[in-house]
Amino acid sequence: MTLLTWNHACSVGVRAMDDQHGILMDSINALRLALLRGAGRERISELLDEFIEFARMHFWSEEQLMEQTGFAGLEEHRAEHHRMLAGILQAAHRLQYGDGVQLRPLLCGLHQGFLHHMETFDQKYAPWLREHGVN
Repeated sequence: MTLLTWNHACSVGVRAMDDQHGILMDSINALRLALLRGAGRERISELLDEFIEFARMHFWSEEQLMEQTGFAGLEEHRAEHHRMLAGILQAAHRLQYGDGVQLRPLLCGLHQGFLHHMETFDQKYAPWLREHGVN
């Protein structure tokens, strides 16, 4: 799995969201690095918990912007946030309680899920928010 790096395709053109996406990328990269360096489950679990807390805040921020501007795709986007978060929380729970979670597939799923979400779902709201003066 490669490091996540910022590129033009990642940008939604809303500075706060782009900054938060960068922080989420850094969090995933920190998880990857910890795994490569042989960190134990406890450290991986701590880093995953930090990612989850920031992701919750980020999802809420996105949803607030969409709600404030009347974005028609809000409910679909919110449902995707809930789906993603539920999967991450389930994996974190299994990791915390040692239910045989494989760390590499967990991290790969997080990595690919994040990229997919940014490149598909987040790109749907980007033009709408910019058209409504959010930048």
